[in-house]
Amino acid sequence: MKNDKPLSGCRVLVSRARKQAGGLSSALKALGCQVIEIPFIQIRKLSSFTALDIVPHNLGNYDWLILTSVNGVEALFEPMTKRRIEASELSRLKIAAIGPATKAAIEKRGLTVAVTPKEYVAESVVASLQKRVEGKRVLVVRAKVARDVIPSELRKAGATVDVIEAYETVIPKSSKGRLQSALSGKRKPHAITFTSSSTVKNFVALMGLRSARAVLKKSGLNHVVLSASIGPVTSATLREFGLPVDIEAKKFDIPGLVAAIVAHRKDIR
Repeated sequence: MKNDKPLSGCRVLVSRARKQAGGLSSALKALGCQVIEIPFIQIRKLSSFTALDIVPHNLGNYDWLILTSVNGVEALFEPMTKRRIEASELSRLKIAAIGPATKAAIEKRGLTVAVTPKEYVAESVVASLQKRVEGKRVLVVRAKVARDVIPSELRKAGATVDVIEAYETVIPKSSKGRLQSALSGKRKPHAITFTSSSTVKNFVALMGLRSARAVLKKSGLNHVVLSASIGPVTSATLREFGLPVDIEAKKFDIPGLVAAIVAHRKDIR
């Protein structure tokens, strides 16, 4: 019987951190896609994690808590659990989550999320909060070396903003050989997913800029490797490196990325 699933015959390289790849991989596989999982990023706690350990005792001083990823949620609640501090201690805070996955991770702890922006990028978080934070104290829990859009713009709106860098993303050393092998073989992927600026930067670091451009360069060959971006911030990073943006999600989350890949299915077979 003919396989008529939307992505049957397609091969997609999923570059998310190993712990987070499951949702995207499962969604693609359900549509008939062959998935190659090679993480471009690895999530690691910071050696200065003690700063975050102190935070649960001081959260009562804040009016707003902003969490920009599931990793940030886990990093915040882990020390609270160790210190046997209940999540309910945060119930007086208004909480903003950058997207549905982060919101779900917060709500799993029994807390209510006051704000989830329509678009899951820092600029949309700012737009949702800038008229609500004047004179308020705001805590942002995020990755090291993250964009400064949220703290910078909320300070301009009159908020006092503290930032906790709870984790960092690093390049998995084991991915370099696997990636080069996957992209040089006869059954190389039809598309590579990029779900953050970090995945783009680490792809370039793993491949080298010249090789990264060569992989995604379009030619007269029938089989080209397409880039699939989760949204405009990630796309901007691709373009900064001179890399093409072949597919971009209209809704900046994993379902949106999957939908964008399906919409381009004719191009990736």
